[in-house]
Formats: sequence, C-alpha cells, structure tokens
Amino acid sequence: MKSYIKDQIDTFKERNQNRGRLLVSCPDQPGIVSTISHFLFSFNANIIESSQYSTNPEDGTFFIRIEFECPGLMEKAEKMEQQFDGIAKRFDMEWSFMHVYRVKRAAIFVSKELHCLLELLWEWQSGNLMMDIPLVISNHEAAREVVEGLDIPFHYIPANKDIRAEVEEKQLQLLKEHEIDVVILARYMQILTPSFIAAYPKKIINIHHSFLPAFVGARPYERAYDRGVKLIGATSHYVTNDLDEGPIIEQDISRVDHRNNVDSLKKIGRNIERSVLARAVKWHLEDRIIVHGNKTIVF
Repeated sequence: MKSYIKDQIDTFKERNQNRGRLLVSCPDQPGIVSTISHFLFSFNANIIESSQYSTNPEDGTFFIRIEFECPGLMEKAEKMEQQFDGIAKRFDMEWSFMHVYRVKRAAIFVSKELHCLLELLWEWQSGNLMMDIPLVISNHEAAREVVEGLDIPFHYIPANKDIRAEVEEKQLQLLKEHEIDVVILARYMQILTPSFIAAYPKKIINIHHSFLPAFVGARPYERAYDRGVKLIGATSHYVTNDLDEGPIIEQDISRVDHRNNVDSLKKIGRNIERSVLARAVKWHLEDRIIVHGNKTIVF
C-alpha cells in the first residue's frame, strides 16, 4: 500500500513540475488582473484556472487565485518571485507563489473517535487528498492498528491540561523533525495553547461537531438535543486562540427531528463531520483558501 501511494505522489510531482499557483489579496483598483496576466505572459506561462472576487469594486478588497503552467518553472521561480515583488509593492498586495509539485506534508492528530481519520486516510489512499502523511499523533491508542497498517508512524502521547506544555513540546519537536506543513485535528479532543498555534498560523485545520457559531465547546450534540434543534451540522475551521472561533473553511448540515436522541444525532453528525473535514483539507492542499480577517475566501 505504501509503495502504491508513493507511486501516486511521484507521478503527481512529475506531472506538475511546471505547474504553479498564485494567491493575491490587495485593495481593489483597476489594472490588477491585466498586470498579473502580462507578468505571467512575460515568463511564457499559460493560465489554466483563474478565480477572483472583490468585497466591493469601489473601495473593497480584491482576491484572486491563478493556477498556471510555465515551462522550466523550477529554474524561473526565483526570478519570477523577485520581479513580482515590485508589482506587489505597487498594488499593496499580500501574495504567495506555490509550486504544485511540492506536495504538502500533513500531521494528523486524533483521539478516540476515528471516523474523521478513516475518511482522510481513505481519501489519501484513493488519491483525492494529495499529501504526504509522515506521522499520526494521538493521546489514545485506538488508532494505532489502523495507522500502522498503512505503514504510517504512530505516536502515542498521553495528554491532559496538567501536562499540556510538556506534551506540546514533544509534538512540536516531531512536527519540526518531519517538516510538517499542515496540522489536521481529526477529532483531537485537546485544546491547543497559544504557543502551539503560533508555530502554525493558518495551518491548523480543526473539525468541530456543530454548525458554528452554535454550540461552541464541549458536548454540542447533547446541548443540541436539549435545545430541540431541527438541524445539526459540522464546521471545519482554522484554529486560533479563540476556541472554535477561527476562520471557517467549510460547513454542512442535516435535518433532524423530535424522534432523534443524542446517540442518533451523533451518528448523523459523524457522517457530516468526516466529509466536511475532508473537503476543507482538500481545499487547503490545493491552495484554494485566502484568510481575510476572521473569514475565508474559498475558490
């Protein structure tokens, strides 16, 4: 299995060695698209996909994501970034270039419930989530057999609020050693400290088992049942220091009624959680998300 997945990743890298992505946000004004297009044309780059959005054409913020094919991109990349910096200063841009062949390295954190982890692993095996998974970290042993069965290193690190600093020091060291680009919390039921979050800003993706901002924090299904809700949902978001209040990436819902008890709400909710998290991770891997304040623009 590991060889099969490695072959998939190697094929993807080879096929996309000349593929790049450019994400830009800046004050809206005339000439942005034209200038970027002429810049890419000057390097013989062909635009494959382009999506843009403005909060207000008169005095708002402009966002654009461009995917392009550029012969000899690896050799041209440094020069392209140097030249684009001048354009960025002219338009007051926040921007980033990404090389598609550089497959992101993800660490998955999980606790006892495995449905989100299993969904991610299935999507990864099938090639729908193009990422390397150098390790899985858990504060329980429940996921070990599944993870090691796919030849992924599993790290059991017991965690609770009394030893949080010590635990996160070990975790951060592992993430550094494995050169991790994104951290996925697949129902990892521990609160992260500000120092951990600061090490991976806008790179920690969480799944919360409610349709935020409803039922922030613990036991949302129980609270939803007590409230007699008619819709339940799940929310994937970037982690910030404010619990369950980071920029939302994706959400979904399912209708329920008075016949549902807490257990059936949880069963329905798990199906929503795993698909919502998988979509959010996919969009992050494909550089489709721009964070703007406490919101996201998802192309």
